Amino acid sequence: QLQASGGGLVQTGGSLRLSCAASGRIFSSYTMGWFRQAPGKERGFVAAIAWSGDRTLYSASVRDRFTISRDNGKNTVYLEMKNLKPEDTAVYYCAAASTGWGPSVRYDFWGQGTLVTVSS
Repeated sequence: QLQASGGGLVQTGGSLRLSCAASGRIFSSYTMGWFRQAPGKERGFVAAIAWSGDRTLYSASVRDRFTISRDNGKNTVYLEMKNLKPEDTAVYYCAAASTGWGPSVRYDFWGQGTLVTVSS
């Protein structure tokens, strides 16, 4: 199971850190990703991190502003978000992929989502 937290209301230019806690079976060897879904839009990829933490991927819209990281000892993946913009407003979901790496990897498990609202 995956449990996302850390969402909230922030002003433009502000920062938030999202966390996703995973059960022991679903974490240490899994690729972890963050996705988001804005109102009226499809869910889209935000960032991913390999099980070892040595590889990361970002969507073009968040690169240079967001940082994904993981602590395998705590079974937790983080998404540090800086310089937030109104267009970052969305429900953010964490996900786990049991095999593979890359932008097209299939994610097997999903968290419930946490809402991030950026006011202008």
